[in-house]
This record gives sequence, structure tokens and C-alpha cells, in this order.
Amino acid sequence: MSKLWALKKSIWVFHLCSGSCNNCDIEILDCLTPKFDLERFGIILTGSIRHADVILASGAITRKALPRIKRVYEQMPSPKIVIAIGGCACSCGIFAGSYNIVGPFDKVLPVTAYVPGCPPKPEAMIDGVVKVINSL
Repeated sequence: MSKLWALKKSIWVFHLCSGSCNNCDIEILDCLTPKFDLERFGIILTGSIRHADVILASGAITRKALPRIKRVYEQMPSPKIVIAIGGCACSCGIFAGSYNIVGPFDKVLPVTAYVPGCPPKPEAMIDGVVKVINSL
């Protein structure tokens, strides 16, 4: 229970890209700029999954990325929160039906929230993370 209380005050997010077109990645990085200022909500980007509270997942899952994504998820401490960012992570987007695409993130990992769009605006991503954290 103490972990959930701590999540409401300080959220460390890990950006996991599984083979996207990079539009969502650019918007995620845009969230970190002073214009949108994620730190006012206590959200900080971390470079290690072992320190992360939330995974911001972008892109449709490719066959090559699948084992790595599973391994990264297993290394994440509990409680594990996954937010699918963008149309590709939510439903494979324009890559649906491709020979190399395994599927969207919810076929492989338990997704907590979805932020649709191609690419979603930074405000939508911030709103999605804040709503997930407030629901804990």
C-alpha cells in the first residue's frame, strides 16, 4: 500500500519504443520540455526500467522486439503500470496486418490505459498519466 501512496507524489516513467514511426516518441519527448513541464505533476523520465513506476509504450510490437519487451516488463518492479501511447500501441495503426507485426501492446502486456492518436498531443499523454495515477 505504501508503494501506491508514493506513486501519487513521484512517478518515474520509462519510455519503451517497440518499432514505431517515431512520431509518438517525438511527442513524448516534447512532454519533457519546459513548455509542458511534466515535473509539476511529479513525473520524471528514468533510463532504467528497474526504477520505473510506469511504462509509456509506443509503436506496434514487431517480432524482433517481442522477447525484449517481455524481458523489460519482467524487470519492472510491482505494481506494473503500462500506458499505450498512440494508435500503433493501441491497435497497430497503419501497420496492422503487416507480416512483421505481432500486435498491439495489449496482446502481450496488461495495458492499464490507452492514449489514442497519431500522434497524440502532449496534453493527452499528460492527462492519461495523471488519470491513471489519480485512480490508484
